[in-house]
Amino acid sequence: MQTALGVERSLTGRRWVWRHSEPRLAAALSQQLGLPEITARLLAARGLDADSAGIFLAPTLRALLPDPSVLLEMDQAARRLAEAVQRGETVAVFADYDVDGACSGAIMTHALRQLGCTVIPYVPDRLAEGYGPNGPAIAGLVAKGATLIICVDCGIAAHEALAGAGAEIVVLDHHKAEGPPPRVVAAVNPNRLDCPSGLRQLCAAGVAFLAAVAMQRELRRRGFFASRPEPDLRELLDMVALATVCDVVPLLGVNRAFVQHGLRILAKRERAGLAALMELNAVREAPSAHTLGFVLGPRINAGGRISAPDLGLRLLLESDPIEARGMAERLDAVNRKRQEVEAGVLHAAMLQAEAQQERGHAVLLLQDEGWHPGVVGIVAGRVRERFNRPACVAGVEAGKAKGSGRSVPGLDLGAAIIAARQSGMLIAGGGHAMAAGFTCEAGRLPELHAHLDERLAAARDLPGAAEQVLEGALTVRGATAELAESIGRLAPFGAGNDEPAFGIARARVVKAGRVGKEGATIRAFLEGEDGGRLKAICFRAKEGPLAEALLAQGGAPLMLAGHLRAETWNDQTSAGFFVTDAARL
Repeated sequence: MQTALGVERSLTGRRWVWRHSEPRLAAALSQQLGLPEITARLLAARGLDADSAGIFLAPTLRALLPDPSVLLEMDQAARRLAEAVQRGETVAVFADYDVDGACSGAIMTHALRQLGCTVIPYVPDRLAEGYGPNGPAIAGLVAKGATLIICVDCGIAAHEALAGAGAEIVVLDHHKAEGPPPRVVAAVNPNRLDCPSGLRQLCAAGVAFLAAVAMQRELRRRGFFASRPEPDLRELLDMVALATVCDVVPLLGVNRAFVQHGLRILAKRERAGLAALMELNAVREAPSAHTLGFVLGPRINAGGRISAPDLGLRLLLESDPIEARGMAERLDAVNRKRQEVEAGVLHAAMLQAEAQQERGHAVLLLQDEGWHPGVVGIVAGRVRERFNRPACVAGVEAGKAKGSGRSVPGLDLGAAIIAARQSGMLIAGGGHAMAAGFTCEAGRLPELHAHLDERLAAARDLPGAAEQVLEGALTVRGATAELAESIGRLAPFGAGNDEPAFGIARARVVKAGRVGKEGATIRAFLEGEDGGRLKAICFRAKEGPLAEALLAQGGAPLMLAGHLRAETWNDQTSAGFFVTDAARL
């Protein structure tokens, strides 16, 4: 890629490059769809033509929602769920402890309760039980009267735990399946090797929503709604959107429709738990994908990481605003504790990572006694961002290492971890291309490190920091609210649809200061050579050369990279520039 604005190495060590775009396609899109030039150019850079661009800009469930029956064994699942409703059975919902698990668990619990079932939601304890179904928990649910157990966001590999469970089982999962599914009533998973649906990018909440759609369709066929109203499943889309963003699945196709429609539901603030979290965190504007990924998601996740594992799920199910407020406050406090725990592990992990990078490792495998297993995945992601290398982080206790890893595009960490497990190197392990988890004897960590270095050797050729991809260059005067609104037409942004980044040449910081509880955010005002003034924000800027450059107000002009967003406050819309990088002239 061609170097952008002449920046070969920024203050964060990144090379700036232009995203390739096809000018003739952009011109055609602008003319055929009546779009502003910038919007058309951004769409063209994403490879969209007139037909696909129209659906991209206005994704509808009518156009994009697949027939649930395309998922292997969905019809069997729908029939069994419909029978449970008609019989008034007691159903248990066994959910994972992350955001996707909480949302998919809440979706199935809510859908079944609305139809008259008694539902027992259950979330395992990360430390005491580990991931997925386990024999004692399943037996406990059967003892409480469950005749049907629905495993959501887990179960596809739980052959032993689900064998002879004493209740019938339906699995609604999306994790990578290595071999045959467990012997259950139905194992619905778009990532089953034999599933022809082509819906591999769904999160578990998306699978659960389609299961609810299929269940209600089956009940409709049976005449169940002849004398009672049929629930509007669209009311569940706020939770589907939350899980879709937080599980970092591509925001394309039906996922894009899920998020866009889910944000509209969320904006109504009718789900007491999510409304309480937004109020507690001063979310006054219309919620966005950023709200889902950086405000709501981390707090719902926090309970499963270091505290009560089912608190996030219970918050999503709570209808009383007062009770919801108390739960939200507790999750907020737990999230602050999680941040403190994470900060301690992150500092030590970064020191180890620097040393390993200097020694030429392709993969960074970082470990220490007492590192909390609930935060190692987050830390691995931060290390990966900083060094542009696959990173695995493990906490060691009683001679056992429990770890989590994050990879970079093009390098399949999950396959490498699975190969290590199959060779006997690991006690447990699995995942997908970009993320994986593992458990092993602490003494085998050096062997695992050597294995990963060999399997992912291509990482040695990667630059020390990921490239900063820019869509174009702006001036301070030209960074207007109207331009920001045109860019915003491509939202929601996330995996598969990165928020466009732009460069601003020769911007001078005329005023800057730290804001927020921890002082890790910098708010600044920029002036350009052509005049004009623009407010700017830089997150996660507690220290480092980027923070120093922004705080040196009145200094030499800078080259800045970041996102231009429209912000509305008191019915007034203005532009804000969210800085991600900078370079000196």
